[in-house]
Amino acid sequence: MNDVTQQIHFIWVMRKRMSYFKCVDRRDQSISYFELTKSLLSLGSKKGNDILLSSRDVLPAHANLLKRNDGYQINLLDRSKKVYLNQSVIKRGLIQIGDRLDIASFQLTLVDGSPPKEDQRKELESLERLVLFSAKLMEEKEPNRLFSLLLQDIVQITQAEKGFIVVLKDKERHIAAAHNIGSNQSALSDTILDKVIKSKEPLIVSNALSDSTFGQAKSVVDLKISSVMCVPLLYRSDLIGVIYLGNDAITGLFEMKTLNLLTVWASQASLILHNAILLNELQIDNKNLRAKLKATTTSRIIGSCPEIKKVFHLISRLAPTDLSILVLGETGTGKELIAKEIHEKSDRISRPFISINCGAIPENLLESELFGHKKGAFTGAVSDKIGKFEAAHTGTIFLDEIGEMPMNLQVKLLRVLQERKIERVGDLKARKLDIRVISATNKDLAEEIKEGRFREDLYYRLAEVSMQLPPLRNRGTDIHDIALFFLEKYSKQYRSDVEGFDLGTVQSMLQYYWPGNVRQLESRIKKAVIMAESNLLKPSDLELEASTNREFEPLDIATENFKQNYIKEALEVNGWNKSQTARVLGVDPRTIFRYIEKFEKE
Repeated sequence: MNDVTQQIHFIWVMRKRMSYFKCVDRRDQSISYFELTKSLLSLGSKKGNDILLSSRDVLPAHANLLKRNDGYQINLLDRSKKVYLNQSVIKRGLIQIGDRLDIASFQLTLVDGSPPKEDQRKELESLERLVLFSAKLMEEKEPNRLFSLLLQDIVQITQAEKGFIVVLKDKERHIAAAHNIGSNQSALSDTILDKVIKSKEPLIVSNALSDSTFGQAKSVVDLKISSVMCVPLLYRSDLIGVIYLGNDAITGLFEMKTLNLLTVWASQASLILHNAILLNELQIDNKNLRAKLKATTTSRIIGSCPEIKKVFHLISRLAPTDLSILVLGETGTGKELIAKEIHEKSDRISRPFISINCGAIPENLLESELFGHKKGAFTGAVSDKIGKFEAAHTGTIFLDEIGEMPMNLQVKLLRVLQERKIERVGDLKARKLDIRVISATNKDLAEEIKEGRFREDLYYRLAEVSMQLPPLRNRGTDIHDIALFFLEKYSKQYRSDVEGFDLGTVQSMLQYYWPGNVRQLESRIKKAVIMAESNLLKPSDLELEASTNREFEPLDIATENFKQNYIKEALEVNGWNKSQTARVLGVDPRTIFRYIEKFEKE
């Protein structure tokens, strides 16, 4: 092959394997193309370079590129400057088709073939800018910021001197964003704006002053407007607002193809803006609703005795905080009700409230219930399960009967409270928790600590503040008020004719000991409403007549009767759960079974 043939072959190969760099300047998203027609190319910021990158961060002679069969070999002329090839730092390397080179603010991609022609370039650039524009808007959720970003990009593309975005809300116009208007907020023509709002069609005016439609309009004359372009922001058929662009010095600045491009952009922006406005309105409505709910929520707790007023005061002081609260009180005094009241008066009102009775779940299942488990952690763990703590994340967890928690789980609970992280059973991954802890017990935890059945360090974690609930027998006339509440509730529920209590019943209720407290009172009234023969409940309807005005019995008989009644009441309070009743009373479950047999014989 002679020299001429070799040259022809080289030219043919070069043409056949033509490639170019597509360069995006991240500073303004401008795009340029560098056709690679030489076997050796220079890259730098100085004029005369084959690949000219104008930036102070690029050296005048930054690198050179040497053509290879499978790409271009890049060699840095100053190795102190960082260059990235496919996001890896290099000093030299081979660039192949599809590879990306990052130098300062420039992103260069090697593309096979010839660069697009001028018309194609503009079309491609418009599409690429539209994609980038949409992505940028999608990242922003706040409507006012969205309007500013939208106007900023549009002014840059159209080279407008000034710009506005006018938003329509409740038939009123508001300027949501403005560019280059100084202190003159009225530097737009109402006449032109009215036309676009009424027609919902885009509009371009090359010379407003000489235009037959707008030339005589006062706003056009006063503002000496030359070029104007207006595009509606439409979501389906609803008008969100109008993009208004103008120039007071140059006529014929805006072309029809620019208007068409802007219309496409406006269509894309309208969808994003509509969703952002809707989300913002929902967030505002939700915030207002939560505030209203918090302000208007009526207390679940009935009563006005001095002891319950102290409880109300504590709730109002403690609810807005995140302090851990230990609620103390006998069975049935309403400890969970108090916990819910605290939650609903707190900033966590819209978040979960999760309750768990630590004494009602078998010890071998309690850890999984509290902290969850991983699939395969133990026999029967056929899938992952979240525990009560995870379910209560961002809200409140209520640990009822905390005094019943086994010692081995007390250690794990202490760690969770200290670190605010949990690990599911069989899982090593720690999960962060944002949670408020309220616990409750009817036990004397000081005695439990003394006997080694409860950890002292856990007690101080749980009881940053403690709250003592009064037993029902100490609440005076609150007993009557609470009884009336339950009477009304169950009379309505069961469509009963019962209207109230006779005088003797009220007196008996006030004198009765109520070992099961409010829960026992509710249970008795519910039963009485269903079974009563008259519209006024008598002491016998509430099983109270034996508690007053009775003759004394021998002590052993009285003791046995008391035990039977007490165990029966405890069973009622605990839903006839034998194990739970035995645990509450501190007796062997066989004792409970023995008394149940007696009840059945009677």
